Amino acid sequence: MNAIISASELASDLTGSNPPVVLDVRWQLSLAKAAGEQPFDGHAAYAAGHIPGAVFVDLDRELAAAPGERGRHPLPEVADFGAAMRRAGVSAGTPVIVYDGGQGWAAARAWWMLRWTGHPDVRVLDGGLPSWEGPLETAEPTPAEGDFVPRPGAVELLDADGAAALARSGVLFDARAGERYRGEVEPIDRVGGHIPGAVSAPTTENVAADGRFLPAEELHARFKALGVSDDAPVGVYCGSGVSGAHEVLALAVAGIPAALYVGSWSEWSSDPSRPVAVGPDPQ
Repeated sequence: MNAIISASELASDLTGSNPPVVLDVRWQLSLAKAAGEQPFDGHAAYAAGHIPGAVFVDLDRELAAAPGERGRHPLPEVADFGAAMRRAGVSAGTPVIVYDGGQGWAAARAWWMLRWTGHPDVRVLDGGLPSWEGPLETAEPTPAEGDFVPRPGAVELLDADGAAALARSGVLFDARAGERYRGEVEPIDRVGGHIPGAVSAPTTENVAADGRFLPAEELHARFKALGVSDDAPVGVYCGSGVSGAHEVLALAVAGIPAALYVGSWSEWSSDPSRPVAVGPDPQ
């Protein structure tokens, strides 16, 4: 099954015999506090207009636990995640479509969480809300309680030690911007740089200007050129397990399975004993 869906396909599915549950996961990485600005309010954006029937999901509260030693967006308690998904109407036998404001990162985090916990049919709206040409509504639906019971482990999850090992035995992609990978700038975390052995692969280069993913064959060629082979395991990290999920999604579109290090650089760099590499080269 394809991991993404077009707006026209979604519009058709919504009128079909088994319409999907639609989740709105609008969110933005915010540096507003440091800049003295108000942070992005995803729920306010949702309330101003969303795809009919869509239910809002808060990334910071429902797709992550509180920031701490495990990173800025560590995994939530599985029971809490399951309860949030059931409140949103998610059931094991019903397709789920997730979207965000167009960047794709937050939607990919929701997609990955549902896939990791065993949901068999979840896709991301390619291009997010800007790709939707149908009507919007402002009323917030009250969906019937779903029956989804999360069972973690359906896709691979990396911890810090596993990420370090994968950087040596396979291919570990760093999905952040190149300047953060090189250690030239670090606007959020304790120190700049990358996990030794990781390969720079900014997830922003997996999409076209309109936010839609590049064709599968182009993505496959890109990842092959970056070192993916038929027999090497692949993993991804980013700053806090959000944009990295987007790269895992791009790899899925390309037909390449990949593990996610959810703690990512925010967890790795919080421990001064862990090694840090800088510059353009993996080592």
